[in-house]
Amino acid sequence: MKTRIEKDSLGSKEVPDNVYYGIQTLRAIDNFPVSGWTFPRAFIRALALIKRAAAQVNTAAGQLDEKTGKAIVQACHELLEGKLADQFPVDIFQTGSGTSTHMNANEVIANRAAEILGKDKGAKAVHPNDHVNKGQSSNDVMPTALHVSAMESLAHEVLPSLDILLASLQKKAKEFDGILKIGRTHLQDAVPMRLGQEFSGYASQIAHGITRIKNCQGHLCELALGGTAVGTGLNADPLFVKQVIQKLASDTNLPFVGAPSRFEALAARDAAVETSSALKTVAVSLMKIANDLRWLGSGPRCGMGEISLPSLQPGSSIMPGKVNPVIPEAVAMAAAQVMGNDMAITIGGQSGNFELNVMIPLMAYNLLMSMTLISNVSRLLADKCLNGITARQEVCEGYIEKSLAMCTALAPRIGYDRAAEVAKEAYATKRTVRDIMREKKIMSEKELNDLLNAQHMTGK
Repeated sequence: MKTRIEKDSLGSKEVPDNVYYGIQTLRAIDNFPVSGWTFPRAFIRALALIKRAAAQVNTAAGQLDEKTGKAIVQACHELLEGKLADQFPVDIFQTGSGTSTHMNANEVIANRAAEILGKDKGAKAVHPNDHVNKGQSSNDVMPTALHVSAMESLAHEVLPSLDILLASLQKKAKEFDGILKIGRTHLQDAVPMRLGQEFSGYASQIAHGITRIKNCQGHLCELALGGTAVGTGLNADPLFVKQVIQKLASDTNLPFVGAPSRFEALAARDAAVETSSALKTVAVSLMKIANDLRWLGSGPRCGMGEISLPSLQPGSSIMPGKVNPVIPEAVAMAAAQVMGNDMAITIGGQSGNFELNVMIPLMAYNLLMSMTLISNVSRLLADKCLNGITARQEVCEGYIEKSLAMCTALAPRIGYDRAAEVAKEAYATKRTVRDIMREKKIMSEKELNDLLNAQHMTGK
């Protein structure tokens, strides 16, 4: 393989000549053969946005010559288009500041810019530190990239997907509003309700989840950029910082601002922890909804069987005709992963040692993964499950007359203790509450029918 010699403060190394990264990236590849997990495209995109904005501002201010600045901007454009995606091989489990991945980006952009100018890769005609990284530090760029990538993912993936899921749940709540069924508490029969009311509860969970996520966005919009090494802003012109953040806001159409305290913005990752917590809450909601759908659709003959889930694929390699609730199961597994990610992010958030958090790569990776999972399974649940659910009205309503909880409506008229005796007798004799009440002739048929009217029990 053809190689080139590159030097850094630790010495020289041979770098494959066909790659755009350089010696610092190569050292990181050698040092961190841990998981094979690398930063997702959303994070690399955020780095490219930051580097492009910085180059544009530096060029306009005369801090970069125009040719170099334009070449850096063009290299960043290519990254934003998804090119050179294979040039970011550094493992997530690396230096806690993310310096290795930051230098990976600086080297790739510098070498591609040099190539655009007709120069050799590795010769530092465009310098990764002096040019691409001018006015910046890993300590403020990596937290900024975390926030930018998280905000873009929320705005373009998570929230639109949750809106789709919410709309599907609201549609089913309306469609099923006239279908009576038995409610259940403690997994035991309770008083009647409407199937639409049950689905309206699921819709409310997702609506609240959307609100919780939106409440996090204001904190995510605060960017650490300009803090440089420890928050003091050493080597960064305040005007440069202000203009770069303005460009980021304009380029993304998101309301980014400089963090009110860059010391907090470097040392703590509380906004990421808060956002992860909101995503975890959505995951808890999705787990509850997915499990309820599995139970409500169980059977189809020997379970609850109150709804029918879409049949998507054969469910068993040994039982012909069996169909499983594959979408709710996939949703539940994704939700479990998001909950696990949140724990890793929580631990990461605790690792702000003095002036810098040192688990930025782990937190960024897990946060963006949670966003991808929530986004994908929300759409999946809506498109491949909820939209195709049908109610088995005869099953739903068939359970009502059998329920001993129908005695609840009798209690105000005949008293709690007497109603409980009716329920016990109905259970012991395998008859309905209505049959026992008729036999005892406690009230007229009309009054009995009025009290045991399931529709009236479900409210408005």
